[in-house]
Amino acid sequence: MAKNIYTLLIVPQKKSSVKKINASSTLIKFVSISVIVAIFSLAYFSYDYIRIKRETVELADLKRLTVVQKKQIDLLARKIGEFEERIADLKQFDKKIRIMTNLRSSYDNGQVLGVGGPIPEEGDMGSKEVLIGNIRKNIDRLLEDATSQEKSFTELLEFLGKQRSVLASTPSIWPVIGWVTSEFGYRISAFTGKREFHRGIDIAAKIGKEIVAPADGIVASMQKKPGMGNMVKIDHRNGITTYYGHLTKATVRKGKRVKRGDIIGYLGNSGRSTGPHLHYGVFLNGVPVNPRRYLF
Repeated sequence: MAKNIYTLLIVPQKKSSVKKINASSTLIKFVSISVIVAIFSLAYFSYDYIRIKRETVELADLKRLTVVQKKQIDLLARKIGEFEERIADLKQFDKKIRIMTNLRSSYDNGQVLGVGGPIPEEGDMGSKEVLIGNIRKNIDRLLEDATSQEKSFTELLEFLGKQRSVLASTPSIWPVIGWVTSEFGYRISAFTGKREFHRGIDIAAKIGKEIVAPADGIVASMQKKPGMGNMVKIDHRNGITTYYGHLTKATVRKGKRVKRGDIIGYLGNSGRSTGPHLHYGVFLNGVPVNPRRYLF
């Protein structure tokens, strides 16, 4: 059976002979199939090359991201370690304050385990995951410990606030600057010549000199007595009261709240007195004590 023959004529633009190319249908089919296969192969390899190129770029990006993340995790681990050290320092500070104030803690001050240090340069993902897990656990522990420390400091603050109130209400300064003419205790009376118990100290100074409260308190009374003349009594709470006698006049009234350093009157010579002075007395739970215990 005769094969189909195809003739391809090539006609040049210049004057020359026409060229003929004869090809069988089988050859034409083979060439066509080869061209199609080549085109598809080229397209496939081009796509595969582009895909590989893209994956290479993505892999490089992932490597850079891994390096950045490793540095960030490393920094986080170090920061957690520093935070743990700060918490430990606060605990020591808390402990010192409690020792100084003789106040026991009602909170658990157990030490938490810190993490820190760099991530291994050639560690596998498992080691990184373990480190991240440890960081999470220690963050939770540190948060719990910080909460406990906050409660402890709140307790200390309340205690010190009460102590501050006690200190503010404890006489600690001279009510007037002068010289002591008669001490606390037994003495010979300048009026009777007999031995008597002096329940305070006498401080001589210029008449009209300001008398100040030696501590915070409330004026319990302001009255005039034959022996003490114009007298003021201040209640400082905690069983402490102070008395001020022989004033020229008082500048406070009963029930007035006074602060340390407030003027309560002026030095005078009222009542039974041999000259201008202040009789200053301190009573603890109703018992007279030496005022010098409270003078600094």
